[in-house]
Amino acid sequence: MLSSNRTIGLLKFRNGKTEMTQKLVRFGVIGIGNMGSVHARNIPTLRNCRLTAVCDCDPAAFDRLDPALRAAVRCHAAAEELCRDPEVDVVLIAVPHYFHVDMAIEAMRNGKHVLVEKPIAVHKADAERLLAESAKHPELVRSLMFNQRTLSAHVKVKRMLERGELGRLHRVCWCVTNWFRTQHYYDSGDWRASWRGEGGGVLLNQCPHQLDLFQWFFGMPERVRASAKLGKYHDIEVEDEVNAYMEYADGMTANFITGTGESPGINRLEIIGERGLLTLENGQIRFRRNEVETSEFSRTSKSSFAPPEFWECAIPTAPDLGGSGHKAIIENVAAAVLGEAELIAPLEEGIRGLELGNAMLFSGLNDVTVTLPLDSRAYAEMLEKLVRGSRWHRKAPAGGAAADPNEFNNSF
Repeated sequence: MLSSNRTIGLLKFRNGKTEMTQKLVRFGVIGIGNMGSVHARNIPTLRNCRLTAVCDCDPAAFDRLDPALRAAVRCHAAAEELCRDPEVDVVLIAVPHYFHVDMAIEAMRNGKHVLVEKPIAVHKADAERLLAESAKHPELVRSLMFNQRTLSAHVKVKRMLERGELGRLHRVCWCVTNWFRTQHYYDSGDWRASWRGEGGGVLLNQCPHQLDLFQWFFGMPERVRASAKLGKYHDIEVEDEVNAYMEYADGMTANFITGTGESPGINRLEIIGERGLLTLENGQIRFRRNEVETSEFSRTSKSSFAPPEFWECAIPTAPDLGGSGHKAIIENVAAAVLGEAELIAPLEEGIRGLELGNAMLFSGLNDVTVTLPLDSRAYAEMLEKLVRGSRWHRKAPAGGAAADPNEFNNSF
């Protein structure tokens, strides 16, 4: 999967009397904020990776790096510079949401593989623009930082569903309210929780992983109906509570509930199928497995009230060690560049969870039921109106994006 002009770094080491050569994929990180600095520290610790460059519009951001690491890499002030750096194979983009699309496009046009932090974009139309460009570069590796796909409990749930262990699914409920945030959190950056600065609230900032897992597990619904409350718990202009109801083509229904104002919160997934109830909470999977499928028992039982007997099963999962999470995605991208692995989170799959979140917000703000696929143009027009009415003090151009990446402090 390497482009013709790519030279992968080589690391030589001795194993007994044998000299071995290991290929290292060279990463450049744009945005040395909270997550970008974590990625920059992680990359040199990974078996197939090397950090060669970093970029931030604020020179003080480089102080987040260990002095030895900072001295060993090239520091760029502009994303365009890093995207043209011949010592970079993969560009990891960890900047505010509105800049994901344009920076990824810039990187690909310069022949770089890309790894984009979540979300793929702020709205579906922008994601479509990115994927249209991505399709022009099949020789490049293009991935998203959906690290939750690597956690053992999520992998186990995915495999159980693929094997049909729950039978036909009836109902799903995912309540994700352990995103509590204080007013101080929102006040810590003037771009936070604003239509111009972030483009949304809990759905776009906190829940992209759960929305991605939702579609990864269950696919996309046909219809979405939601309630979305703007600034219910905080002095913000975006949504901090959402209750969504979804209908699927096969009759399954689903609920997705989230917010940043509840404490104590919960993160509990319930999946109800013909063969029982599976729950995922705190990384633990429990399966109440029916001895007889529910519909068959209902047709044949002579009892009026007694449900089918079931087994209480604790589903074992492997511990999530250092190889899972963000590190696992970075290593996976490097392995894909070297032609050694398939991607865990291909870029093109990122539009699905984004579309779910966009559909929920569009439904809630317009009091309508949304039939998927979502009209991306209608959503973009709605967002543009919200941007124009935003209280955020910096001026944004038409289309909802911030005027200039240099207006931001990327330390997010």
